Amino acid sequence: MSAAKDFPRPGRKVSDKARASMLRVDQAGEFGATRIYAGQLAVMGDRHPDARLIAGMAAQEERHRRTFDAMIAQRGVRPTMLAPVWDAAGFALGAVTAAIGPRAAMACTAAIETEIDLHYAEQLRQLGGDDPELSTLIADFQAEEAEHRDTALAHGAEQAPAYPLLSGAIRLGCRAAIALSKRI
Repeated sequence: MSAAKDFPRPGRKVSDKARASMLRVDQAGEFGATRIYAGQLAVMGDRHPDARLIAGMAAQEERHRRTFDAMIAQRGVRPTMLAPVWDAAGFALGAVTAAIGPRAAMACTAAIETEIDLHYAEQLRQLGGDDPELSTLIADFQAEEAEHRDTALAHGAEQAPAYPLLSGAIRLGCRAAIALSKRI
């Protein structure tokens, strides 16, 4: 692809194909987030004080997913074919990090939400004023994702065992999932 198609210049409209890709990856990401939190809660249950925080973040992610589900249906966008993979991988990531401990679960949230904040910022830059409905949703959800990251950091994410390694691996996986879901 040419640079002009990959990185729209200011004043250039974002193509329908690019918007469809944005919706596909955003819906997939929110679905993956719901599965991560489901895995964490399956392991943690309500035994730890952080479980209530995780359940609250999970509820917001579920609202985000439902919103993107409706938008892709309304706009006729094909969802990612990788949903079964993100279902299993998300749940496993959540369960494993929670099994390591509550701080590792928070480290997972901090890592994922750091990447999603960057991802949403790039989408907003690309959209400009092209699609006010989508831009407003992304900006609103980005603020909530940043809040999730900040909450995770405030609840010990950086004290997780091997935090730099754990965070780096999760962030890399998140970037890979974003790249794959844009196209598949």
